[in-house]
Amino acid sequence: MGEVRRAGPADAGIVATLLDDFNTEFDTPTPGVEVLTRRLTERLPGDGLVALLHGDPPDGLAVVSFRPNAWFDGPVALLDELYVRPDRRGRRIGHALLSAVEALAAERGGRIVEVNVDGEDTDARRFYAAHGYAFIEPGATEPSYYYAKEW
Repeated sequence: MGEVRRAGPADAGIVATLLDDFNTEFDTPTPGVEVLTRRLTERLPGDGLVALLHGDPPDGLAVVSFRPNAWFDGPVALLDELYVRPDRRGRRIGHALLSAVEALAAERGGRIVEVNVDGEDTDARRFYAAHGYAFIEPGATEPSYYYAKEW
């Protein structure tokens, strides 16, 4: 993975800070660094949630959740977040992180990485399309949609 490494519980604070920075940059609600650090300290030791960090000090991260699925023998990887600090963009850091996510999913026997992108986020949509991701399933004529309900 080169400059990309898996984050451990000791990295929870930096992962939380990067996630908080990401949401703050895009005016998205965030529970704050303290809450995120607590959650990540609990979840990073397991295999269900993995954070990958790029650089030293870290300038980008990917957070991926793994789950079983009836349609595949291996786990489905959901790329929850991919973030690169604004001053470090355009240096293929996102590419390195996405490649590391795909390699990790493959190592675990997975065959698919899913990602949800806001419709108006044309930069992210372009990035994922350039890396072979599609919002239309093979053979389908209509785009896929992601629905969510929070309570």
